[in-house]
Amino acid sequence: MNGLFDMPSDLQNSYWGLVAVHLREALLPVLAGLLLSLPLAQLCVRLRWLYPPVLWVTTVLYAIPSLAFFVVLIDYTGLSELTVMIPLAVYSLVVLIPAIVDGVRSVPQETLAAATAMGFGPVRRYLQVQLPIAAPAIIAGLRVASVSSISLVSVGMLIGNAGALGNMLNSGLIYNQPRLIWLSVIGTAVLAILVDALLIGLRVLLTPWMPRGGRKNTLVKAASR
Repeated sequence: MNGLFDMPSDLQNSYWGLVAVHLREALLPVLAGLLLSLPLAQLCVRLRWLYPPVLWVTTVLYAIPSLAFFVVLIDYTGLSELTVMIPLAVYSLVVLIPAIVDGVRSVPQETLAAATAMGFGPVRRYLQVQLPIAAPAIIAGLRVASVSSISLVSVGMLIGNAGALGNMLNSGLIYNQPRLIWLSVIGTAVLAILVDALLIGLRVLLTPWMPRGGRKNTLVKAASR
């Protein structure tokens, strides 16, 4: 009798191997999108006229269906992980750039003036003052981009073996095995929840000055007065 996590022979990875591949294909594009978004967002903050066209371009790219994006890239990257990861990195820009821009713009001018008076140059001020204060907005964008990317990786099953848990879903449909379908769907959902929880934990670590209980703590304090 097959175990719960036994995979068909056409799936070259074990279940946990597929989970690891799924995370790699989902999160590396988000990281690449973040590294690209940071300088682009800073340019948009400094050159306000640049923000609308950048936002328009990223929105148009986001509107391209993932399958169409894959088909265009196949001629250049083949049936590989890159064919899935490049669109995911591009899609993350539409979330991350506005999040970073809004977060950086929310930094009080008095704080920037104080940093300048202390001798901070533009780069140091951006890295040590603006980004830390903007961290909650940036991590909120990362949460949306990461969960979206984890769900979209499964579409890669349509172009071959680049869909990780999506390939298991495809095998479940081919072999009429509901077990594989449920393992794929539930596994993807659990991964999204865990990554989201880790990002929330990261926000707590990076922003110790923020209240932990949010609205609940505010209501408790108000009631105790």
